[in-house]
Amino acid sequence: MPQLKVELSAHAAAEERHLYVPLLMEDGGPDASRHALHEHHEIDELLDDLSVRNKKQAGWIATAKTLSFKVRHHLKEEEAKFFQLAGRLLSATKKKQLAREYTREIERMRRHYAAEYETVAIAAASGLVKPAKREADKPATRGNARTGAQLRGMSEPRRTR
Repeated sequence: MPQLKVELSAHAAAEERHLYVPLLMEDGGPDASRHALHEHHEIDELLDDLSVRNKKQAGWIATAKTLSFKVRHHLKEEEAKFFQLAGRLLSATKKKQLAREYTREIERMRRHYAAEYETVAIAAASGLVKPAKREADKPATRGNARTGAQLRGMSEPRRTR
């Protein structure tokens, strides 16, 4: 769940700064920008709901399905309507500038949001969100039973006959 939250939060922050706000300044852009910002807010609230609920509760699954629907709806609407509108309202130079700024911003925001979680890291090569390596994921030193037990979350090594 933290990986999804980091990725969606970074995407929303970068997109809002480098697409929605510039379109708010253009004639014909405010309504579409406000609608997209509203959808980002709804998605953010669902992410918050999912991060605090017990995943075994029936409501958690329903909220996860609602989030999935909202994200897919938002992406389809962006591609079918919002990006088309941006293409008409913004100059080619402005679109290239905003794309460069968006790319830098999403990478920065991924690092920012990932810093809130121990279980999330940013891949050095791609800049994408990935699970972080945990101590328990590393193999125990061969022949060291106490270290192996600690990595498995046990206080004492296993007893063998």
